[in-house]
Amino acid sequence: MFSPMYSSGLRDTICALSTAPGMAAIAVIRISGEKTFETLTRCFSPGKKELDLINAPSHTLHLGWITGGTEVVDEVLLGIFRAPHSYTGEDVAEISCHGSLYIQRRIIEILIEQGIRLAQPGEFTLRAFLNHKYDLSQAEAIADLIASHSKSSHDLAIKQMRGGFSQTLKYIREQLVGLASLLELELDFSEEDVEFANRNQLIALVTTLQEQIETLISSFTLGNVMKNGIPVAIIGAPNVGKSTLLNALLNEERAIVSEIPGTTRDSIEDVITHNGISFRFIDTAGLREAQDTIESIGIERTYEKINSAAIILYVFDINTATLIEIREVINDLLEHIEDKNKRIILIGNKTDLLVESPHNFSDLVEMETIFISAKRKENINLIIESLLKPLQDGTNIYDATIVSNLRHYEALKLANSALAEAREALQIPLSTDLIAEHIRMVLHHLGEITGEITTDEILGNIFSNFCIGK
Repeated sequence: MFSPMYSSGLRDTICALSTAPGMAAIAVIRISGEKTFETLTRCFSPGKKELDLINAPSHTLHLGWITGGTEVVDEVLLGIFRAPHSYTGEDVAEISCHGSLYIQRRIIEILIEQGIRLAQPGEFTLRAFLNHKYDLSQAEAIADLIASHSKSSHDLAIKQMRGGFSQTLKYIREQLVGLASLLELELDFSEEDVEFANRNQLIALVTTLQEQIETLISSFTLGNVMKNGIPVAIIGAPNVGKSTLLNALLNEERAIVSEIPGTTRDSIEDVITHNGISFRFIDTAGLREAQDTIESIGIERTYEKINSAAIILYVFDINTATLIEIREVINDLLEHIEDKNKRIILIGNKTDLLVESPHNFSDLVEMETIFISAKRKENINLIIESLLKPLQDGTNIYDATIVSNLRHYEALKLANSALAEAREALQIPLSTDLIAEHIRMVLHHLGEITGEITTDEILGNIFSNFCIGK
């Protein structure tokens, strides 16, 4: 069953504010359902008296007035979109009114008085999915598009919404369905011991499909970065210039800079975008023996931020730090973090105060070190280039299918596991019915991504995270 919010009423006519809540020049109220135009005839007074709203053509705009009894609420522009050529696949109307909070609220009140109910979060898109306007992965891409905060996240969502990922899955599923059909045919003639498909050819096909799925799985790292950005923790001892570096990266005075050790007692975060990729920089409390309870809490939070970050910038004062000290800090750091392979970049700061070349200079360079002056903003660009380098592998999101949704990623891993079992079953070889069962499981997991196979609980979880007007 659907979650309680969707348990009934999918045939109701619904309405919601589709623009952001708050005062603006214009607000848009969306209506969807079979009684859309019947209801509007009772509260929309067209500027052209001869307009027959019930039979007005689709994709047209009409100027008129919204009224509630004798009250004239607002002059509006009414957009008409008839089923099935609408966003939801149902009859849809969009009322563009003035952005007064009172006007927005009053129009929705009038619609409710006429028997229309408020839409639940994501209900418009849920109806679009149920009416086959989008598959489930495309519907989720719509939410990603609304939430996109950079060019990369926008471009990725656009491609997925237009069906790039769906087409890749469709091809894989078609190959698997053909394979399953041959196996099912063999089961029908099992008593005659007939083999309709050469086992070596089937193994080759399964291997190829497994490679394609593994490529999709491996793309998730990049897709997740493009969608959510990269968290980067700035760490180091007190007074080495962490806050100055954060300000230099952001090009604004975001963090307090002081010569007093322990000034930063809690993490400070901000986001910047370079080459379409968002980076969330986290300036943390200095790593040292805490002088008081508050600083101790700050240092504990530093280690929490370190574990949640994808990359660590370890800042040290190039004038005072020794190679032995740096290695001790790195070793201590590795004891506190869960991912021992987490990327750590050493940032040798305060080159503006440097009198002579630092000791063990070549050793530092081998440990991926960038020398900067955060105060003078020198070589800050080298940090950005280093952060972007692993992502600049020539991958073009318009040429490759990239997975960015965790639900899709998990389903693909399950599908890949079932496909590996099918391949092993073919190689042993096991009986046809066992091989066929593995293939059916692969199809099941892939179908969960697009919604060809789904549960009401999954739908409820997905669409409840949408905004109400979408």
